[in-house]
Parts: sequence; C-alpha cells; structure tokens
Amino acid sequence: MTHRDNVGPLGSLKFVTLLVALIPEFLFLGAGVQLQDNGYDGLLVAINPQVSEDQNLIANIKEMITEASFYLFNATKRRVFFRNIKILIPATWKANNYSKVKQELYEKANVIVTDWYGVHGDDPYTLQYRGCGKEGKYIHFTSNFLVNDDLTAGYGPRGRVFVHEWAHLRWGVFDEYNDEKPFYINGQNQIKVTRCSSDITGIFVCEKGPCPQENCIISKLFKEGCMFIYNSTQNATASIMFMQSLSSVVEFCTAHTHNQEAPNLQNQMCSLRSAWDVIADSADFNHSCAMNGTEFPPPPVFSLIQAGDKVVCLVLDVSSKMAEADRLLRLQQAAEFYLMQIVEIHTFVGIISFNSKGEIRAQLHQINSDDDRKLLVSHLPMTVSAEAETSICSGLKKGFEVVEKLNGKAYGSVMILVTSGNDEHVGNCLLTVLSSGSTIHSIALGSSVVENLEELSHHTGGLKFFVPDKSNSNSMTDAFSRISSGTGDIFQQRIQLESTGENLKPHHQLKNTVTLDNSVGNDTTFLVTWQTSGPPEIALFDPNGRKYYANNFTTNPALQTARLCIPGTAKPGLWTYTLNNTHHSLQALKVTVTSRASSSAMPPATVEAFVERDSTHFPQPVMIYANVRKGIYPILNATVTATIEPEAADPIALDLFDNGAGADIIKNDGIYSRYFFSFAVNGRYSLKVHVSHSPSISGLAYSIPGSRAMYVPGYIANGNIQMNAPRKSVGRSEEEPKWGFSRVSSGGSFSVLGVPAGPHPDVFPPCKITDLHAVKVEEEVTLFWTAPGEDYDQGHANSYEIRISKSLQNIQDDFNNAILVNTSKLNPQQAGTKEVFTFSPKLFTNGPDHQPDGETQESHRIYVAIRAIDRNSLKSAVSNIAQASLFIPPNSAPILVRDNLILKGVLTAVGLIGIICLTIVVTHCILNRKKRADKKKNGTKLI
Repeated sequence: MTHRDNVGPLGSLKFVTLLVALIPEFLFLGAGVQLQDNGYDGLLVAINPQVSEDQNLIANIKEMITEASFYLFNATKRRVFFRNIKILIPATWKANNYSKVKQELYEKANVIVTDWYGVHGDDPYTLQYRGCGKEGKYIHFTSNFLVNDDLTAGYGPRGRVFVHEWAHLRWGVFDEYNDEKPFYINGQNQIKVTRCSSDITGIFVCEKGPCPQENCIISKLFKEGCMFIYNSTQNATASIMFMQSLSSVVEFCTAHTHNQEAPNLQNQMCSLRSAWDVIADSADFNHSCAMNGTEFPPPPVFSLIQAGDKVVCLVLDVSSKMAEADRLLRLQQAAEFYLMQIVEIHTFVGIISFNSKGEIRAQLHQINSDDDRKLLVSHLPMTVSAEAETSICSGLKKGFEVVEKLNGKAYGSVMILVTSGNDEHVGNCLLTVLSSGSTIHSIALGSSVVENLEELSHHTGGLKFFVPDKSNSNSMTDAFSRISSGTGDIFQQRIQLESTGENLKPHHQLKNTVTLDNSVGNDTTFLVTWQTSGPPEIALFDPNGRKYYANNFTTNPALQTARLCIPGTAKPGLWTYTLNNTHHSLQALKVTVTSRASSSAMPPATVEAFVERDSTHFPQPVMIYANVRKGIYPILNATVTATIEPEAADPIALDLFDNGAGADIIKNDGIYSRYFFSFAVNGRYSLKVHVSHSPSISGLAYSIPGSRAMYVPGYIANGNIQMNAPRKSVGRSEEEPKWGFSRVSSGGSFSVLGVPAGPHPDVFPPCKITDLHAVKVEEEVTLFWTAPGEDYDQGHANSYEIRISKSLQNIQDDFNNAILVNTSKLNPQQAGTKEVFTFSPKLFTNGPDHQPDGETQESHRIYVAIRAIDRNSLKSAVSNIAQASLFIPPNSAPILVRDNLILKGVLTAVGLIGIICLTIVVTHCILNRKKRADKKKNGTKLI
C-alpha cells in the first residue's frame, strides 16, 4: 500500500521530513523492501509455523539468496543486489538466540515458505495480481524445494530460480514459456517452439527417443508422449524468464533478443515488450545507476528473527466525543468480543484509556482461561470523560510503558488504537512509535478524526480501519475480528463467517443462514448485539434442526451483547438464525459468527480483502481485491461482494470478479477484483468483503495459475537424452465438499479527496481491454475480448475503435495512425460479456505499410489493438496488442522447421544409407536369381 496523500498538518510534515533526513532506516520498518545505493534492504522471508524445524532450511535460504544476489547483479548490468535480508523463524521452533521481532509479520513477508504443495508439487511461484510492470504479492517456496538438492536438476540452481521469481514480484514481468501452447505458427508459416530467445536449441523427443517434428505434431497439437528437449549446452544468453536453469542464460530478453511471436504471458500482459524493457522502466532503475568499477557487491547480510510472547495493548479513546452516535457502546461490544473470542490463548493483554492524558486500566495479563478473559473485559472503560481534548501520543506512551514491563522493550507488541479525536499533534510521537518496535493498528471512529492518524499504522506495518457513525454498521466488530497475531498460523486464527446488521422496526425480524463447511467448526461463536433496552428474541437452528434460544446465550446486559459458543466441533451445514425486535421502537440488531479450523490436516478457506492503495484523488478509481484461497489453492466460481461504507452516505455493494478482465488481471487465480469509483463524499471509506460458494459448483483449483519457474523434463547432453525425474504431482486428496462456505473479512479503509460537491460531469472512461486475442481462420481474423463498461467495468461502452498494422512499433507508438477497421456493425455488450468480431484483413493491408526492423516482406503478421469509447467520447487506454499470421493458403500445410540441423542430417544420412543398403540387397537378389536360372538352364542341357 502506498503512502496516504493527505499527510496532515504542516508541523507533522516538517517532522516527518526531518525524521527521514536524520534516520531514514526507521522508515524501512513498515515500508517493505527499499532500494538504497543499488542494494535492497528490508527483504523479509517468513517460514510458516506448520513447517517442521530444520536448520538446513535456514542455511539453504541464505545460500539461495546469496547466489541470487550475484546472479541478479550481473543480469541487471551491475544495477541491483540484495544487501539486508530478514528471515522470520516461526515461534513453533525452539529459541536459538534469534533476534526479537519488531514490526515484521508473516502476512507482510515478501517470500513465504510452507509445506503446502500445488498440483505440480514443488513449483516455486509468484502471486501476481496487478499486471505488467506492477509489484506482485509474494513469492512462494515449499520447504522441500529448499532442502531437496535433487530438484535442482529440473529447476536449476536455487539462486537462479529466486531471480526468476524476484523479477515477477518486483518488476511485474511474466513467464516466457507456455505449457498450454508449447508451439505456434510464425509469420513465415513455420512451426516454432514457444521460447525466448529463439536462439535456444533442442530436438523433439518421442516415447522411444528422438523423432521427426512431424511425428510429434498432429492437427496442430502435440502428440501424447512427445516433448521438446533442449540442449544442455547453449550459446544463447537469454532469457531468465524462460529457462533460468540453462548455464548459458545470464540475462533477460532485450528488444533485440525478445521473441514477440511466442504465445506467452509476457507478450500478452506486456503488449509484446521484452522483459528488459519493462524492468528498465521500473522505479528501481529510474532512481539508480549502474555501479562503477569491476568489483562485486558484498554478500547479503542475514538477520534471523523470531517472535517472542504475544503482547497486545488496547489504547482506547474516552474523550467526550466517544459519547456521540453510541461510539463507546459499539467499542465496548467489539472489544469484549475481541477479548473473549478473537485474541489467541497465552497472549499478554493490557488496556489503556486516554483523553488529554493516558491512564492504565489493566496491566499486562496473560490469557490462559475464560476467567482471564472476563477479568480483562471488566477493565474496559464504561463511561466517557467530560473532556473533549484527545492526546493520542499520551495514550500510546502509556501503552509502551505497560508492554515494556514484560521484557524491557516493546519489540513485537501490538497496539490497537481506537479514537474519534482530532488530535493535530499525533505526529509528535512518530519517532517514539517507530523506535518502539511496536505495530499500530488504528481504528478511526466518525468523520472528525485527525487526517493523518493512519500514518502511525503505515510506518509500522499496521492495519487501518474506519467505523462510520451508523447504528446498523458492524464495522467495529469487523475491524477487531480482522486483527490477528500475524504469525501466519491459520489453524489457530479466528475466521469470520458472517457479519450483518439491520435497523429493525418493532416486531420485525432479521432472518438469515450461515454456512459452516467442514474445514471450520471449532470454537464456533454466534454474537448478537443490540442498541437499546433488553435483548431481542433469538432463535438459532443447527443443520439437524436443534434449536438454541436466548437463554442458551451468555448475555452481558451492560454491554448489550449475547454470545453462544458451540461446544466441540459445530456440525457442518446451514445454520439459521432469527432475531425478533420485541421492542416498540426501532432497534439496530447485528450478528457476527466466527470459528476456527476443524483440523490441522485441512486448511480452511480464507479471504483477504485489500485495496491497491489506501488513498486516491478524484477521479482516480480504487482497485478492490479479495484473495480467496484454501491453503495455496485458488477458489474459483465464488460469489464475492464488496461493501463500501462512506463517512456520510449509504453503503455501496460491488460484485468482484476473477474473470481476467477489467481490474482483474489473471483469470482463475483466486483474486477477485473490481474498480470502485462511486465516490459519494470526501473522506474515509470502510471496506468489507462477503464470500459465498455453492457446493453444486466446482470451486477448488488444483493448480496455481500465473507465474512460476519452469521445471525442465530433461536435456540433450553430448548427443544423449538425459531425462530428469518426473515432477512430483499432488492429486486431489480432499473430498469434494458437501456444503458450500461463507466468509467475511474487513479490508480496512481508504480515503478519497477531491470529490466535487453535487452532480459532476462524466469523467470515467471505459477500462482498458487486457485479454484481446486474435485467431486466423482461412482468409479472416477473429478477435476475442471481454467487454469493458461505459464507466470502467460498469455498464456498456458506446463503440469500439480497432486498428491494425504490419508494424508492432507503429501500433505501439502511434495507435491513432494505424489502419482503422470498420466496426460500424459492432455494438458493445454489457461489461464482462465475451465479445467476438471477425474481419478480413486483406481489405486493410494491401497498401504499403512500414515493416518492423529486421522483418522481411515475406512476413505475414498483423498486429491488432482496440480501445473502447463511451457516449461522451471518453476513450479507454489502448488494449494489449494481439497478433495473427496472414495469407496462408488454405490448403498449404505449415512448414515443419527442425530445431536441430544435426538431427536432420542424421536422419537424412540414415535414409540415404537405407536406400543404398536396399539397392545392394535388391541387386544381390536379382544376380542370385539370374545365377540360379543359368545353372538350371545348363543342367537341362547336360541331361
């Protein structure tokens, strides 16, 4: 997430500027990886708590990144290397003089190591969700990949694999191979293997050994049992994004070596640009120069860190502003739920309240039982002060004072800061906060909270939430439910299944169902809260029809909450609840349901909601994402709905999609996306995502789409075929679920500035088309793409502008002057609909057109791009560039071009030898037959 645009008062700005000048290393703590003087600092590698302790794993991670640093330095022409690396050791491993964690969390790691395997076993991969040139989410390795040296035969040295994945993560480049399209027909009507660069050589191999290419290709498909095997010794030096395992490969494909025709993700996502072109345009390269001299950079420095005791301190505003809009009551209800259900056992918890001064309400107390939880609840503030002034710094300093009593430092602790105050001096304690080593999660209540409150969270890697002043909003409880220990152990964390609230008229009901799937069920809790008077009438039915009444719930009249904890493991299936407002006035009733994993053998489905950046300026849209997974597997075909709550307007519902169009970059990767631009007011917006899935729809993907290092099946070495061990394949070991599932997660908050008052003119164009694809069928070209909307991905556009060129450079640099295709009969459909359009390129390409550099007149390729136009003539960005081969005679077969001339010579020689041998044999037979005939004739004469 990026730095907020609204930094706040001038004093705070000056303070932050001074802080950066004096001690910039403090700002690395929550800001992720930083590039300084050609070296990367702050790279975080986190080992999942489910991984068994193995010191070899740590040693191999160090060796991998050290090797990667020098390889990367050379590949980037002495531009970047890895300087400082942190390895987060799980708390489940024995203490071994590791340094103490400060603000590092598993969820913030750039690289994660788990024991979860995809369908292709140990494939390293990078989760990319933002498109070409944009950073990804994380790199994933299995522990087996890091300790099993046998795998390097297929993937190559681990350091090279790391650089391949780093380029995905940091610079947003994509793979240059394609398992689904291993070959293609080029512009000269030749069959070529998908690769980059085209100089990499090899031969076709059938089940019994080398074979002619035509034996492997039948009706433009690879015959089963055939594969293309590359020579182990090559002259080609590119490309790392194709096959980093080749010893000769030491650089990325440049514009000179890039294969623009290959049907791979790099060409699709980056409009046929080379990986090096994309990397060279990155912020890393724009803000750095190549290192002088010939010396190598120093090897990376590694720090091994481990979380100690889990320590949380609630820092709660009790100023008079907390009396407005039932803020204190809603805080009490959410904090009670957090203390009783959310916070993990063995955690130390303290409580601070503050107005103009901070006050310790509870020293640190470790949670070992329900009695400990109840004791902490009893220390929650029950009244507000008469004082309106707030001093957030006073509250935080008291919090640090409390947590430092445990170990002398606040390292690794968590502060949950809840405030409604407009404290303009919050920047005064930023230095104290940064040096504390504590993570600050901030929850802003109402519209009067100081603008730069979230800076505390931004700089410490914390979460940011906003709670609007609406009686039926459950945002406060959602925020507390989202805050976890940050260890990455999803088997111990609470998972939110339901969150809803309604203002009910007298004697009206709130009735709904929530699905408990078999991956959850332990510690299942139903929470009901109300606004005034006594509790509502409650009825809850489990899947077997058992009924729970209000007297089965534990009620806290003072906080107006009722909780029901299901003993053991709750039954999977549909649970139905009904709340009846028995009072004579409007009543805000809210329901929250949470649970934990039912078994450590089966990871539960999870959802993580987030935005691309946490502030924007009108009319720039906000990209909303929801990462829906089960372990590492993406969950497909889910119904995902985002609810966005502004400060002073009604909530907005927005469906998210995983269709590879609009804001969604890669189809079926489990990340559901959408543009949000329905800005009602300036200020903060709260985000929550609901996910549901029907058991009747196939949902779990057993492969990881997107970006991963290639596993090479074998090589040709010294003329011999040397096959690697088959890649380990993990089958579907889990039963198909009998029930669907439901999940809810807060996505925090974001802020919007510059929204004009009252109605505003149309300023939102259609979104960019990112999945344009061209297919040549006889004399025509058919285009396929997903329709954008009138405004980004909503509604439907007014028209399309399609242009073609024989020159890639022309259509890239000068789309407006490329050849225009007649689209008068093409009417745009609703956003998200699949569009199909066919045209005859002969009508447009018979005239002269500039050829790309190095391309002859025999080339028969055209390049196609498209943009959408709305009814106010606002135009989308130009789409990705598609290409098609032209003018192939309908009855001509593709020219089968051998990729190994030696094999061709050998086969030719073998054929000639066969012909010679056959001629000799036939001649010998004829002579013998003639000889026998002569003998027979002579014998007759003798008789």
